[in-house]
Amino acid sequence: MRPLLTVTVLPRCSAILVFLAFAFAYFLSALIRAITATLAPTLTLEFALNASDLGLLAGGYFLGFAATQLPLGTWLDRQGPRTVILYFLAAAVFGCAAFSLATSFTGLLAGRILCGVGVSACLMAPLTGYRRWLEPATLMRANSWMLMTGSFGMVASTLPVQWLMPVVGWRMLFWILAVLLLLSMVLIAWQVPKWDVLALSGGAAGTVSASYAEVWKDPYFRKMTPIGFFSYGGLVAMQTLWAAPWMIKVAGYSALQAASGMFWINISMLCAFWTWGMVNPWLVRHGYHADRMIARGLPLSFVLLAVLIILGPDASTLTAALWALYCVSCTFVSLAQPAVGMAFAPALAGRALSAYNLVIFAGIFVVQWGIGLAVDGFKLIGLSEIQAFQSAMSMFLLCCVLSYFYFLVAKSHNRSK
Repeated sequence: MRPLLTVTVLPRCSAILVFLAFAFAYFLSALIRAITATLAPTLTLEFALNASDLGLLAGGYFLGFAATQLPLGTWLDRQGPRTVILYFLAAAVFGCAAFSLATSFTGLLAGRILCGVGVSACLMAPLTGYRRWLEPATLMRANSWMLMTGSFGMVASTLPVQWLMPVVGWRMLFWILAVLLLLSMVLIAWQVPKWDVLALSGGAAGTVSASYAEVWKDPYFRKMTPIGFFSYGGLVAMQTLWAAPWMIKVAGYSALQAASGMFWINISMLCAFWTWGMVNPWLVRHGYHADRMIARGLPLSFVLLAVLIILGPDASTLTAALWALYCVSCTFVSLAQPAVGMAFAPALAGRALSAYNLVIFAGIFVVQWGIGLAVDGFKLIGLSEIQAFQSAMSMFLLCCVLSYFYFLVAKSHNRSK
């Protein structure tokens, strides 16, 4: 593994202000990402959407998000987090406006994709900066607490959105989000330091390579790829879309009950990431690194998802609690992302993190749309709606288990290292 170097460690007060500025933008990113789960019943009724349409609409965000990841990594290494995220957030403002003005499914999808493009730097920009500005143990804490602020956004996308819907309507909600994104741009421009590329490129401006070859060839990156695609991507796909339809279609929840269930799922995730942030420095100091934690903890998520599938409608009021436990058990895999970032030198951090994020968000898109296609497909061959959901989730579970076994057997280093 490459040495874990930092270049310029920020003073504590400055680091806190930088974290808060980035965290507000990531809060909004997560809210926009997850809001379709709460809006699904309204959008389905207003635009006559089927399951595959809904999966594509939710996945459109991740399609736009994933499409930017490779150039994003190079831009982050060359221009720095502050400059890049400001340009991207401007696109997110236009995406929210376009979604609010949409009069057809095509318009909704276009706005959703543009939103995904616009917020695609909201986690990668801070993680790239943290790789340079924070010590390794503090970086792991900052990563977990960034994800915690994302969980705040997820929480805000559930019952608060459900309560606001009758008051302002879903279109006005997106105008409000556009204004809040503009505010986040002001905070980032004010607090985040500029990027000194000379410190990373050995004093030669413009020498940061655009190549991803070193990232893609790295055995540790490849070892982490399948679990990032299926387990991490699948976690977000469930949390931002399919947990709510499962509660409605399989467990028989009302739309309000499902929104309440999503609220508690996201509260659970918030608490889980806060806990990870608190314990990560201690875990690193005592040798409990990402690989070890993932290997021991991730199988619990497979057991819980299997229980959900087998019980189906019989889980009844326990369904939301089981989904919450499943999502929390999946957070072990969130340790993979900062571990990948720390496996590379600071000058490669943007590309390494963005490449791994591409893996995760490609997985989210494939799982979100794939489950929708599978549900519709199983219904076409005669299965009931409940059986179709159970069969589609079983296929997803199998993919997660296979990716985990690859993680266990794949090597982490080149033989020559």
